[in-house]
Amino acid sequence: MTVEVTMPQMGESVVEGTVTKWLVKAGDSVGEDQPLCEISTDKVDTEIPSPGAGVIARLVATEGQTLPIGALLAVIETAAPAPGPARPARAPAPPAKTTAPAAVARAPAEALRAAPPPPVRVAPAGAPPRRYSPVVLRMAEDRGVDLTLVQGTGIGGRVSKRDVERYLEALERGQVPGPPRAETVRPAAAGAIVRPAAAAPPAPTPVVAAVFRAPVYQPREGDIVEVFTRRRKLIAEHMVYSKTHAPHVGTVAEVDLTGLTALREAHKDTFRNREGFSLTLLPFAAIATVRALKEFPRMNASVAGDSLIIRKDINFGIAMDAEEGLVVPVIKGAEALSVVGLAREIERLHRKVVEKSLTADDLSGGSFTLSNPGREGNLYGFAIINQPQVGILRMGEVKKRPVVIEADGADAIAVRPMMYLALSYDHRVIDGVLGNRFLFRTSRILEEADFEL
Repeated sequence: MTVEVTMPQMGESVVEGTVTKWLVKAGDSVGEDQPLCEISTDKVDTEIPSPGAGVIARLVATEGQTLPIGALLAVIETAAPAPGPARPARAPAPPAKTTAPAAVARAPAEALRAAPPPPVRVAPAGAPPRRYSPVVLRMAEDRGVDLTLVQGTGIGGRVSKRDVERYLEALERGQVPGPPRAETVRPAAAGAIVRPAAAAPPAPTPVVAAVFRAPVYQPREGDIVEVFTRRRKLIAEHMVYSKTHAPHVGTVAEVDLTGLTALREAHKDTFRNREGFSLTLLPFAAIATVRALKEFPRMNASVAGDSLIIRKDINFGIAMDAEEGLVVPVIKGAEALSVVGLAREIERLHRKVVEKSLTADDLSGGSFTLSNPGREGNLYGFAIINQPQVGILRMGEVKKRPVVIEADGADAIAVRPMMYLALSYDHRVIDGVLGNRFLFRTSRILEEADFEL
């Protein structure tokens, strides 16, 4: 019998992966869970294990090929089953599965990864968004082609490499190809006299608005050129998608950390001796945010098409800096953890980032994200929402500043450790009142510093 190896689901927002390297070849014997190939996505690089023992019958995907979730990668011939009652032969699987893997899971791929059109062009109402393959995008970028002007001949009007080549050939001949004009032909009624239709007047020449294209800088002597890695390209694509699809609103709160600083100073030595790592402000900010999410569950949500899904579990993402760019490992079930529990999870995930041992599961399922860019002059800033979530909280640097406080019924000036918290939220589903109340509550929890260590 045969076992199919398919592209796995590696995170809720991941719709495709690239086969970067095959570790086996056709004819090789493999054991169960033996790594078969290396896969790269915008979330993580990982190995695909064999679902069973047997012999590699064929490799369907090629190295460098990008395929949607569920697409066929390889076929394994396993040992023949024990003899038993004869069964009717089953018809072979249709060839479309191997010759057109992009057809698998096309609908969710288009819904999540639809490439937005240039800002000067507006798609007709009700028109589906167009999605382009990496080859077509790269070709269009190299040749300066506006893909909204290219007629697609693929499934669903998808633009292929050949479509772009035909468009360029037409431009070289001085022709400007345009979309076909649809005509409706109605059958004549019984007994009706059919007369030749009058010649339609020539259509006016369409006026194409000029599209701004940024000038391309040519490197000079002494410049350092860093080619984008695939991970960096996908991160950029995610960021642009988030900014163009979710109207970001930002709000800032000032937090007095006097009580929290004193609590941390009183326990940091004991904590380090007991746990083996330092007690920072990050787990306190995390527990305060989680508590506020419990009180305002609408902030712990995901957008799915025209619906908002309010999540039951708080799967808390912590943005961390990695060698190839920002990653957001997720603490599952954060609502059940204490400050110490969150601190241990943050430390565990940070070690995995350093060791480059994060898995797809570590990066999937997040419902809200906290970002801590660190010290060195970070006053405050607004982070981009991690889709499909509806909010992200960003910490600023703790700075000692003179502030006005009330002491013995009178105003006084005191030096306090202060920090800004900046919230970015999706204004499609989160109103200003809710966003402000959530941020205010998070700030008050931090200022009250009512935490058990």
